[in-house]
Amino acid sequence: MITFEDYFSQIAGNYALYRPHYPADLFSHLASIAPHRRLAWDSGTGNGQAAAGLAEHFDRVIATDASTDQIAHAFPHERVEYRVEPAEEVNLEAASVDLITVATAVHWFDLARFYDNVRRVAVPGGILAVWTYHTSVIASEIDAVLDHYYREILAEYWPDRWHYIDEHYQSLPFPFPELSTPAFEMQTNWRLDELVGYLSSWSASQRYLEARGHHPLSVIWPELASAWGNPHQRRKISWPLYLRVGRVDKT
Repeated sequence: MITFEDYFSQIAGNYALYRPHYPADLFSHLASIAPHRRLAWDSGTGNGQAAAGLAEHFDRVIATDASTDQIAHAFPHERVEYRVEPAEEVNLEAASVDLITVATAVHWFDLARFYDNVRRVAVPGGILAVWTYHTSVIASEIDAVLDHYYREILAEYWPDRWHYIDEHYQSLPFPFPELSTPAFEMQTNWRLDELVGYLSSWSASQRYLEARGHHPLSVIWPELASAWGNPHQRRKISWPLYLRVGRVDKT
């Protein structure tokens, strides 16, 4: 029987490959409620996944991140301009941006300063959309193992601001008149090794490994492998998205 150490050696170093993708209809919806489609700003862009989705609907997308390394590995797109800039000090003209997005990153920002920047750069009636996702939905027996991993094995290794994600962004300060949105979710079909790569990419997994010297997935590996079954079997995995969407009040 394959051990976790054998399995992990196959995917170590490839964490960037194991990320689900935001659905295209999310970007279609956000574009439909923006006052214009001239310029979108994706803040905390990371590898540019959301920026590339926005570029299908907007003339230009400015995608910023404070990390030089993230920007260096971002997806290229002819309508996306990447910049190494923190969300709180972005170099954009006043009243120039139709849609501002933050995909699973706003909980790291200095919110007061970021929101001041949003008010400055948004056009009248511009849209701010922030979203995150939480634990996956696969099958009840697998979900139970992963819930134990998330809430108990990794409990002390999540950063303080992670509570915003646990609370699905509902407790996140959001000082803009909110708009109702349809339900969106990410979906993919992964083998067990792809799920392992995704779980290993969690920051808490890395903190556990650094602190204890062994990978936290090894603790649940027998239960996870048993619940999954044939490791080459692809299973449907979904993540509901949790959005806060508002129209920017300039007052």
